[in-house]
Amino acid sequence: MSFLVGTVLLAVVTAVACALPGVFVVLRRNSMLVDAISHAVLPGIVVGYFFTRSFDSPLLIVGAALAGLVVVLGSEWLTRTGLITGDAPQGLVFPALFSVGVILVTTNFANIHLDVHAVLVGDLNLAAFTPILVQGVSIGPAYLYVMLGVLALNSLFIACCYPRLKLVTFDPEFASTIGVSRGSWGIAFMFLVSVTVTAAFNAAGAILVVALVVIPAATAYLVSSRLSVMIGLTVAFAAGGALVGFWLAYVANAATSAGMAVLYGLMFAVAFTATRWTGGARRRRARAAAHLRSADRAGASGPATQ
Repeated sequence: MSFLVGTVLLAVVTAVACALPGVFVVLRRNSMLVDAISHAVLPGIVVGYFFTRSFDSPLLIVGAALAGLVVVLGSEWLTRTGLITGDAPQGLVFPALFSVGVILVTTNFANIHLDVHAVLVGDLNLAAFTPILVQGVSIGPAYLYVMLGVLALNSLFIACCYPRLKLVTFDPEFASTIGVSRGSWGIAFMFLVSVTVTAAFNAAGAILVVALVVIPAATAYLVSSRLSVMIGLTVAFAAGGALVGFWLAYVANAATSAGMAVLYGLMFAVAFTATRWTGGARRRRARAAAHLRSADRAGASGPATQ
């Protein structure tokens, strides 16, 4: 497998792996919590690397994901106190954790050398740099198989837990009455999101990973009315946007992760504009039809009144 093909496959697999849980992130209105998690995992990654010496190690991914889960649990605890409301708890927890991570990176903690720019926006080319060799033949980047594992995990979780996820997402009160703990399911799901964000960190960084998780699902939400259709469209938008965005960035000699994020933004803008236009057109047709009906009634009643 050539380096270019391996990098393209990595881009597509990473985008789909991030977008799948993004469906329920968007529906649960937890999009900015993803941003908080993506920043909070940084110190977990740095400390985890100190013990594993590999950014692709499953132990590092799980350990850093637990650091991301601290944001979820800490935000919920601060909210339950009633002293702080809104998204202020997230604004208190994740900047502190991210600042600790930046300090560890910039002071070369345990001789770990991470570029701050790569931390923020990632680097697909660098993530795909280390191949797996079988009898001297490359079968693709090692990081590609890490993300394939994450994609398989996300797909399996959503497939097995689909009824309960759907229930706690759309009707959490009813879920509580029948014994389905929305708190436990919410923590389990956000841990899955944290694992996904941590795994995608090398490719997308702490900022652009939010685009991979949120934008394809938000675009599908605009043009679908059924959850199953929304999931299918999300996967299609994620894969297609990653493929086209990667090639556009490659031709323009630009950052690949940023190119994907920009294309996702354009896709959302097109869907949003089309939805607004078709919705406005339907409303105009409805108003015109109502006006014609009222005019017909007035015309019909005029001669009879006379």
